[in-house]
Amino acid sequence: MTRPGLHDAADAAASFDPLRPLLTRVAYRMLGSVADAEDVVQDAFIRWLAADRADVREPAAFLRRTVTRLCLDQIKSARRSRETYVGPWLPDPLVEEEEADDVTLPLMLALERLSPLERAAFLLHDVFGVGFDEVAATIDRDPAATRQLAARARTHVRDARPRYKLEKAQGLQIADAFFAASRSGDMAALGALLAADVGMWSDGGGKRPAVDRPVLGFATVLKLHRSLAVLFGKYGSTLIHVGLINGLPGFVTREADGELQTTALEIADGKVAAIYVMRNPDKLSHMH
Repeated sequence: MTRPGLHDAADAAASFDPLRPLLTRVAYRMLGSVADAEDVVQDAFIRWLAADRADVREPAAFLRRTVTRLCLDQIKSARRSRETYVGPWLPDPLVEEEEADDVTLPLMLALERLSPLERAAFLLHDVFGVGFDEVAATIDRDPAATRQLAARARTHVRDARPRYKLEKAQGLQIADAFFAASRSGDMAALGALLAADVGMWSDGGGKRPAVDRPVLGFATVLKLHRSLAVLFGKYGSTLIHVGLINGLPGFVTREADGELQTTALEIADGKVAAIYVMRNPDKLSHMH
Protein backbone atom coordinates (compact mmCIF):
# COMPACT_ATOMS: atom_id res chain seq x y z
CA MET A 1 0.00 0.00 0.00
CA THR A 2 1.38 3.41 -0.88
CA ARG A 3 1.71 5.90 1.90
CA PRO A 4 -0.86 8.72 1.66
CA GLY A 5 0.68 12.06 0.69
CA LEU A 6 0.08 15.36 2.46
CA HIS A 7 -2.51 16.45 -0.09
CA ASP A 8 -4.35 13.14 0.29
CA ALA A 9 -4.33 13.47 4.09
CA ALA A 10 -5.65 17.03 3.88
CA ASP A 11 -8.39 15.90 1.49
CA ALA A 12 -9.38 13.05 3.84
CA ALA A 13 -9.41 15.38 6.86
CA ALA A 14 -11.54 17.97 5.01
CA SER A 15 -14.35 15.45 4.52
CA PHE A 16 -13.84 13.71 7.90
CA ASP A 17 -13.49 16.59 10.37
CA PRO A 18 -17.05 17.99 10.01
CA LEU A 19 -18.34 14.48 10.90
CA ARG A 20 -15.95 13.96 13.84
CA PRO A 21 -18.29 15.36 16.58
CA LEU A 22 -21.18 13.10 15.49
CA LEU A 23 -18.91 10.06 15.14
CA THR A 24 -17.46 10.72 18.59
CA ARG A 25 -20.98 10.92 20.04
CA VAL A 26 -21.90 7.59 18.44
CA ALA A 27 -18.72 5.96 19.80
CA TYR A 28 -19.15 7.46 23.28
CA ARG A 29 -22.79 6.33 23.49
CA MET A 30 -21.68 2.83 22.50
CA LEU A 31 -18.68 2.63 24.85
CA GLY A 32 -19.26 5.01 27.76
CA SER A 33 -15.60 6.05 27.63
CA VAL A 34 -14.32 9.35 26.22
CA ALA A 35 -10.77 8.05 25.62
CA ASP A 36 -12.00 4.84 23.93
CA ALA A 37 -14.44 6.83 21.77
CA GLU A 38 -11.65 9.17 20.63
CA ASP A 39 -9.39 6.18 19.86
CA VAL A 40 -12.14 4.52 17.78
CA VAL A 41 -12.81 7.73 15.83
CA GLN A 42 -9.09 8.16 15.15
CA ASP A 43 -8.91 4.54 13.96
CA ALA A 44 -11.89 5.30 11.66
CA PHE A 45 -9.98 8.28 10.24
CA ILE A 46 -6.95 6.08 9.47
CA ARG A 47 -9.28 3.70 7.60
CA TRP A 48 -10.89 6.66 5.80
CA LEU A 49 -7.43 7.83 4.75
CA ALA A 50 -6.68 4.39 3.28
CA ALA A 51 -10.11 3.97 1.63
CA ASP A 52 -10.92 4.65 -2.02
CA ARG A 53 -13.01 7.69 -1.10
CA ALA A 54 -14.11 8.38 -4.68
CA ASP A 55 -16.22 5.20 -4.48
CA VAL A 56 -17.99 6.26 -1.25
CA ARG A 57 -21.32 7.89 -2.10
CA GLU A 58 -22.28 8.75 1.49
CA PRO A 59 -19.24 9.44 3.70
CA ALA A 60 -21.41 9.93 6.83
CA ALA A 61 -23.03 6.50 6.46
CA PHE A 62 -19.71 4.83 5.60
CA LEU A 63 -17.96 6.34 8.62
CA ARG A 64 -20.83 5.72 11.04
CA ARG A 65 -20.78 2.09 9.94
CA THR A 66 -16.99 1.92 10.43
CA VAL A 67 -17.20 3.48 13.91
CA THR A 68 -20.07 1.21 15.01
CA ARG A 69 -18.22 -1.94 13.90
CA LEU A 70 -15.04 -0.81 15.68
CA CYS A 71 -17.13 -0.18 18.81
CA LEU A 72 -18.71 -3.66 18.64
CA ASP A 73 -15.18 -5.13 18.60
CA GLN A 74 -14.15 -2.89 21.50
CA ILE A 75 -17.17 -3.83 23.66
CA LYS A 76 -16.05 -7.47 23.78
CA SER A 77 -12.74 -6.60 25.44
CA ALA A 78 -14.35 -3.88 27.60
CA ARG A 79 -16.79 -6.41 29.05
CA ARG A 80 -13.92 -8.68 30.11
CA SER A 81 -12.17 -5.84 31.96
CA ARG A 82 -15.51 -4.74 33.49
CA GLU A 83 -15.72 -8.08 35.31
CA THR A 84 -12.70 -7.15 37.46
CA TYR A 85 -13.71 -3.49 37.95
CA VAL A 86 -13.57 -2.32 41.60
CA GLY A 87 -16.96 -1.05 42.83
CA PRO A 88 -19.83 0.32 40.72
CA TRP A 89 -19.01 1.18 37.09
CA LEU A 90 -20.31 4.48 35.69
CA PRO A 91 -19.70 5.95 32.22
CA ASP A 92 -17.20 8.81 31.87
CA PRO A 93 -18.90 12.08 32.79
CA LEU A 94 -19.64 14.50 29.95
CA VAL A 95 -20.27 18.07 31.09
CA GLU A 96 -22.63 19.57 28.54
CA GLU A 97 -24.06 23.05 28.10
CA GLU A 98 -27.14 21.70 26.36
CA GLU A 99 -28.63 18.24 25.97
CA ALA A 100 -27.31 16.81 22.70
CA ASP A 101 -29.92 14.00 22.75
CA ASP A 102 -32.05 12.22 25.34
CA VAL A 103 -29.41 9.65 26.33
CA THR A 104 -29.04 10.42 30.03
CA LEU A 105 -26.78 8.60 32.48
CA PRO A 106 -29.50 6.15 33.67
CA LEU A 107 -30.19 5.21 30.04
CA MET A 108 -26.46 4.65 29.42
CA LEU A 109 -26.40 2.28 32.40
CA ALA A 110 -29.43 0.46 31.00
CA LEU A 111 -27.67 0.17 27.61
CA GLU A 112 -24.79 -1.62 29.40
CA ARG A 113 -27.17 -4.49 30.16
CA LEU A 114 -28.07 -5.01 26.49
CA SER A 115 -26.22 -7.21 24.04
CA PRO A 116 -23.79 -5.25 21.84
CA LEU A 117 -26.04 -5.68 18.78
CA GLU A 118 -29.17 -4.55 20.69
CA ARG A 119 -27.25 -1.49 21.87
CA ALA A 120 -26.09 -0.66 18.33
CA ALA A 121 -29.57 -1.12 16.82
CA PHE A 122 -31.24 1.02 19.51
CA LEU A 123 -28.68 3.84 19.44
CA LEU A 124 -28.40 4.07 15.66
CA HIS A 125 -32.16 3.95 15.02
CA ASP A 126 -33.82 5.46 18.11
CA VAL A 127 -31.19 8.02 19.07
CA PHE A 128 -29.38 8.93 15.85
CA GLY A 129 -32.32 8.42 13.48
CA VAL A 130 -30.64 5.95 11.10
CA GLY A 131 -33.03 3.90 8.94
CA PHE A 132 -33.33 0.17 9.63
CA ASP A 133 -31.90 -0.82 6.24
CA GLU A 134 -28.69 1.06 6.99
CA VAL A 135 -28.58 -0.22 10.59
CA ALA A 136 -28.99 -3.77 9.26
CA ALA A 137 -26.08 -3.29 6.84
CA THR A 138 -23.98 -1.82 9.66
CA ILE A 139 -24.44 -4.72 12.09
CA ASP A 140 -24.62 -7.38 9.36
CA ARG A 141 -28.16 -8.58 10.11
CA ASP A 142 -31.28 -8.49 7.96
CA PRO A 143 -33.75 -5.61 8.52
CA ALA A 144 -36.38 -7.80 10.23
CA ALA A 145 -33.85 -9.10 12.77
CA THR A 146 -32.56 -5.55 13.29
CA ARG A 147 -36.09 -4.29 14.04
CA GLN A 148 -36.43 -7.09 16.62
CA LEU A 149 -33.11 -6.14 18.24
CA ALA A 150 -34.22 -2.50 18.54
CA ALA A 151 -37.66 -3.51 19.89
CA ARG A 152 -36.08 -5.76 22.54
CA ALA A 153 -33.69 -2.97 23.51
CA ARG A 154 -36.58 -0.49 23.77
CA THR A 155 -38.42 -2.80 26.18
CA HIS A 156 -35.33 -3.23 28.38
CA VAL A 157 -34.53 0.49 28.61
CA ARG A 158 -38.10 1.83 28.89
CA ASP A 159 -37.85 2.47 32.64
CA ALA A 160 -34.55 4.34 32.23
CA ARG A 161 -36.03 6.95 29.90
CA PRO A 162 -37.43 10.03 31.71
CA ARG A 163 -41.20 9.99 31.97
CA TYR A 164 -41.37 13.76 31.71
CA LYS A 165 -38.91 16.47 30.77
CA LEU A 166 -37.35 18.28 33.70
CA GLU A 167 -36.90 21.99 33.15
CA LYS A 168 -33.18 22.68 33.04
CA ALA A 169 -33.44 25.70 35.38
CA GLN A 170 -35.31 23.66 38.00
CA GLY A 171 -32.75 20.84 37.75
CA LEU A 172 -29.81 23.20 38.21
CA GLN A 173 -31.56 24.86 41.16
CA ILE A 174 -31.87 21.43 42.84
CA ALA A 175 -28.20 20.68 42.05
CA ASP A 176 -27.18 24.00 43.66
CA ALA A 177 -29.27 23.25 46.75
CA PHE A 178 -27.87 19.70 46.95
CA PHE A 179 -24.29 20.97 46.86
CA ALA A 180 -24.97 23.60 49.54
CA ALA A 181 -26.78 21.18 51.90
CA SER A 182 -24.36 18.26 51.46
CA ARG A 183 -21.24 20.38 52.02
CA SER A 184 -22.57 22.47 54.92
CA GLY A 185 -23.97 19.46 56.80
CA ASP A 186 -27.57 20.77 56.71
CA MET A 187 -29.20 17.34 56.80
CA ALA A 188 -32.72 18.75 57.14
CA ALA A 189 -32.28 20.67 53.86
CA LEU A 190 -30.64 17.65 52.19
CA GLY A 191 -33.37 15.28 53.40
CA ALA A 192 -36.03 17.59 51.93
CA LEU A 193 -34.43 17.11 48.50
CA LEU A 194 -34.27 13.29 48.55
CA ALA A 195 -36.86 10.76 47.37
CA ALA A 196 -37.79 7.98 49.80
CA ASP A 197 -36.19 5.32 47.59
CA VAL A 198 -33.09 7.37 46.64
CA GLY A 199 -29.94 5.45 45.67
CA MET A 200 -26.30 6.49 45.36
CA TRP A 201 -23.57 5.06 43.14
CA SER A 202 -19.94 6.11 43.50
CA ASP A 203 -17.23 5.15 40.98
CA GLY A 204 -13.68 5.33 42.31
CA GLY A 205 -12.40 2.47 40.12
CA GLY A 206 -10.07 1.39 42.95
CA LYS A 207 -8.06 4.59 42.35
CA ARG A 208 -9.69 6.83 45.00
CA PRO A 209 -11.82 6.08 48.09
CA ALA A 210 -15.44 5.44 47.14
CA VAL A 211 -18.34 3.37 48.44
CA ASP A 212 -17.82 -0.03 46.82
CA ARG A 213 -21.51 -0.90 46.43
CA PRO A 214 -24.74 1.01 45.76
CA VAL A 215 -26.15 2.85 48.81
CA LEU A 216 -29.92 2.42 48.77
CA GLY A 217 -32.75 4.07 50.70
CA PHE A 218 -33.37 7.47 52.27
CA ALA A 219 -31.99 6.72 55.75
CA THR A 220 -28.80 5.04 54.45
CA VAL A 221 -28.03 7.80 51.93
CA LEU A 222 -28.62 10.51 54.56
CA LYS A 223 -26.42 8.70 57.09
CA LEU A 224 -23.58 8.48 54.56
CA HIS A 225 -23.90 12.21 53.75
CA ARG A 226 -23.83 13.05 57.45
CA SER A 227 -20.41 11.33 57.64
CA LEU A 228 -19.22 12.95 54.39
CA ALA A 229 -20.26 16.42 55.62
CA VAL A 230 -17.81 16.06 58.52
CA LEU A 231 -15.00 15.40 56.01
CA PHE A 232 -16.12 18.26 53.76
CA GLY A 233 -16.17 20.59 56.79
CA LYS A 234 -12.68 19.52 57.80
CA TYR A 235 -10.94 19.31 54.41
CA GLY A 236 -13.09 21.40 52.04
CA SER A 237 -14.82 20.86 48.70
CA THR A 238 -14.76 23.62 46.09
CA LEU A 239 -17.60 24.11 43.61
CA ILE A 240 -16.26 24.61 40.06
CA HIS A 241 -19.33 24.29 37.83
CA VAL A 242 -23.07 23.59 37.98
CA GLY A 243 -24.55 22.19 34.77
CA LEU A 244 -25.68 19.11 32.89
CA ILE A 245 -23.60 15.97 33.39
CA ASN A 246 -24.60 13.18 30.99
CA GLY A 247 -27.93 14.95 30.55
CA LEU A 248 -28.62 15.19 34.30
CA PRO A 249 -28.33 18.28 36.51
CA GLY A 250 -25.20 18.16 38.63
CA PHE A 251 -21.96 19.81 39.57
CA VAL A 252 -18.18 19.54 39.30
CA THR A 253 -16.07 19.99 42.44
CA ARG A 254 -12.42 19.95 43.37
CA GLU A 255 -11.99 17.81 46.45
CA ALA A 256 -9.43 17.97 49.27
CA ASP A 257 -7.00 15.65 47.44
CA GLY A 258 -6.85 18.16 44.56
CA GLU A 259 -8.77 15.86 42.21
CA LEU A 260 -11.96 16.64 40.32
CA GLN A 261 -15.27 14.95 41.11
CA THR A 262 -18.62 15.05 39.34
CA THR A 263 -22.02 14.53 40.94
CA ALA A 264 -25.04 13.93 38.68
CA LEU A 265 -28.59 13.87 40.05
CA GLU A 266 -31.51 11.95 38.59
CA ILE A 267 -34.66 13.82 39.53
CA ALA A 268 -38.19 12.42 39.54
CA ASP A 269 -41.27 14.32 40.72
CA GLY A 270 -39.07 17.15 41.99
CA LYS A 271 -36.97 14.89 44.26
CA VAL A 272 -33.47 13.42 43.88
CA ALA A 273 -34.07 9.76 43.02
CA ALA A 274 -30.45 8.79 42.27
CA ILE A 275 -27.00 10.27 42.91
CA TYR A 276 -24.09 9.33 40.62
CA VAL A 277 -20.63 10.35 41.84
CA MET A 278 -17.53 10.00 39.64
CA ARG A 279 -14.23 9.92 41.53
CA ASN A 280 -12.08 7.72 39.25
CA PRO A 281 -9.28 10.05 38.02
CA ASP A 282 -8.87 8.04 34.80
CA LYS A 283 -12.47 8.92 33.85
CA LEU A 284 -12.04 12.59 34.73
CA SER A 285 -8.74 13.22 32.89
CA HIS A 286 -10.49 14.61 29.79
CA MET A 287 -11.90 17.45 31.96
CA HIS A 288 -8.53 18.94 32.96
